[in-house]
Amino acid sequence: MTVPLSILDLAQIAEGSTAAESFASSVALAQRAEEWGYTRIWYAEHHNMGSIASSATSVLVGHVADHTKTIRLGSGGVMLPNHSPLTIAEQFGTLETLHPGRIDLGLGRAPGSDQNTMRALRRDPSAADTFPQDVLELQGYLSGETRVAGVQATPGAGTNVPLYILGSSLFGARLAAALGLPFAFASHFAPQALLDAVAIYRREFRPSEQLERPHVMAGVNVIASDSAADAQREFTEAKRRRVSLLLGRGQQFTREESEVILNSPAGQQIGQMARYSAVGTAREVSDYLDWFTGHAGADELIVATQAGSTEAWLRSFELVAEIVQPAAA
Repeated sequence: MTVPLSILDLAQIAEGSTAAESFASSVALAQRAEEWGYTRIWYAEHHNMGSIASSATSVLVGHVADHTKTIRLGSGGVMLPNHSPLTIAEQFGTLETLHPGRIDLGLGRAPGSDQNTMRALRRDPSAADTFPQDVLELQGYLSGETRVAGVQATPGAGTNVPLYILGSSLFGARLAAALGLPFAFASHFAPQALLDAVAIYRREFRPSEQLERPHVMAGVNVIASDSAADAQREFTEAKRRRVSLLLGRGQQFTREESEVILNSPAGQQIGQMARYSAVGTAREVSDYLDWFTGHAGADELIVATQAGSTEAWLRSFELVAEIVQPAAA
């Protein structure tokens, strides 16, 4: 690989498993990823999703950081409209103080939840409208140059935790470019606008104190196995689980029901979410990632896998690391 390789850990709770087991798996992955040469691991803020355990993102980052030594850890991302900028500055300022030089803060403006959960979070439906201003306010707290008179983040001020803008549309690309921040595109589940977003970001980028030149991170799904057939089976099962996650509303579909849905218009749309997926043996996955890096114009790849078991999940990342040999950040 000519670009750094990083991981998006969705902290999945496998069927029949628990959140505690998910956290233990996240620690095991981070410890091994540190040895394998990955650059960073990010955790995403989701709420009211029974299969994802990373809702208290900063707490999980701190837990994994306590059990690792060198790998960078952060949010991919914190949904900033769910929080006050000061609260996030204090949380991530605390993490950076405890684990200096290892913490990232990726920011998104989506709710990370459904409408009822938004209300339970006490989120104002219009909060996303002030996302650019909230990013600047947060940046001010972390730099120690507060934009709110008389208010400082303690801890936080002067930690300069690096910010990343996450997006799946052109809005995030333009904001990241205007603020001179790295841009992470969620092409692992929202591939449609990838090329346009990257082009706009590079064209409109303005250097900042944090970043001199554009830095594009692109998400890509990976399922690597010792045999191509096993990888394809895992990929098929992952798509079936996604049907239940996105359309089940708490109901688990049978394999037969999932197949019917996947062949329907709604199911085909779900299938399109996984357009950018590297599936197969380590060599096949490596070839795909090389192609995808050029296709996306990426400076860094962040890979996610939805392999069903912890063993298959860890093996997928191990195989990729063995053959890809990630470049240093």
